[in-house]
Amino acid sequence: MLASLSPWHWLILALVLMAFEALGTGGFLLGIAIAAAALAALTPFVELGWASQLALFALGSLLFTVIYWKGFRRFNEQTNRPDLNNRAAQLVGRSFTLEQDLAAGDGHLMVGDTRWRVRSEQPLSQGTLVVVSGYDAMVLLIEPKPQPPA
Repeated sequence: MLASLSPWHWLILALVLMAFEALGTGGFLLGIAIAAAALAALTPFVELGWASQLALFALGSLLFTVIYWKGFRRFNEQTNRPDLNNRAAQLVGRSFTLEQDLAAGDGHLMVGDTRWRVRSEQPLSQGTLVVVSGYDAMVLLIEPKPQPPA
């Protein structure tokens, strides 16, 4: 049976949890690792039995995880470039030339090395200059690009 838990046990646990957190768990293990590190710092100064240490670890894990989810998680969600990972949104406003007819208003368009599904409210013929006006999930919404007056 486990007789005692030393500060080294808690420090090793904290380091292992932080290593797993670095692999990309999204903050889930961060609060648990901080609780283990806190116990590693506390146990040399306060004499606690293993059962008390485990109880403090459980409470600390819960407390630090809730603090992370309530306070710090929103910093990861805020960005000044919300369309950074949304390729469809990045294409809005760009112009392309159709490489095939869109008979029923639906078809495909090559953008770089990617083949995108496109939808138009009207049939368009091959060679038409179009502009991406929006998107619906992963389907680009296109319309003929207005020609400048002659």
